[in-house]
Amino acid sequence: MKMIKIVLAAVIIFFTYSKIYAGPKITVAVAANVQYAMEELKAEFKKETGIDVTVIIGSSGQLTAQIKEGAPYDIFISADMKYPEALFREKAAIDSPRVYARGSLVVWTTGKVITFDKKLNALLSKKISKIAIANPRTAPYGSAAVEALKHFGIYGKVKNKLVYGESIAQVNQFIYGSAVDAGFTAKSVVLSPQMKGKGSWMVIDPGFYKSIEQGCVILKYGFDNHRAESKKFFDFLFSQKAKNILLKYGYILK
Repeated sequence: MKMIKIVLAAVIIFFTYSKIYAGPKITVAVAANVQYAMEELKAEFKKETGIDVTVIIGSSGQLTAQIKEGAPYDIFISADMKYPEALFREKAAIDSPRVYARGSLVVWTTGKVITFDKKLNALLSKKISKIAIANPRTAPYGSAAVEALKHFGIYGKVKNKLVYGESIAQVNQFIYGSAVDAGFTAKSVVLSPQMKGKGSWMVIDPGFYKSIEQGCVILKYGFDNHRAESKKFFDFLFSQKAKNILLKYGYILK
């Protein structure tokens, strides 16, 4: 019995010091379009606060489903307002979401030399057989891509060419890996250090699709388990330093 108590005490001490050594940490669910900007955001936040951020990347719809199933995420950074608003209505988030940025849609190619015109007629060419977009049912940038194609009156003509990715991250893989001839992604991707200067791209006029208002919320798990750390990160996202990073990646903050 004495030995068991000694071992138990050692285990308690081990985990206590492990937590101290590990330091404060939060987990943030991040829409795929923000993944590159997020690297700079979390580095700046760590420098300011000492708090580590673990990032989980996915489409806004996928991440919302995970949160509803009880995923231990502290904050949700979405690609739209619909999903965080749904989480707030279902009491999975502690407050109504706040818009931290507006996204910008681009058409991008890396494998072929394509000259894009403002009406996207290049996508009708026989040389273009595969066009990637994110799943419009779960990814806001995919929905925006469909809206843009319909605006130009070419959706029906290119529908059979569309290749769907689970998220912008997978769409980027398709485009960068030349698995498709072109695709629709976020401006933040083509401006990232990892992708800058690769291929050619064109911004789609934001008047041709519904404004991509991207929302952020503190989730109930974060409020219950890491309240102070979650609040600090949420506030940081609206700081001037964070805004400067988001502007660098092509987000609209007006």
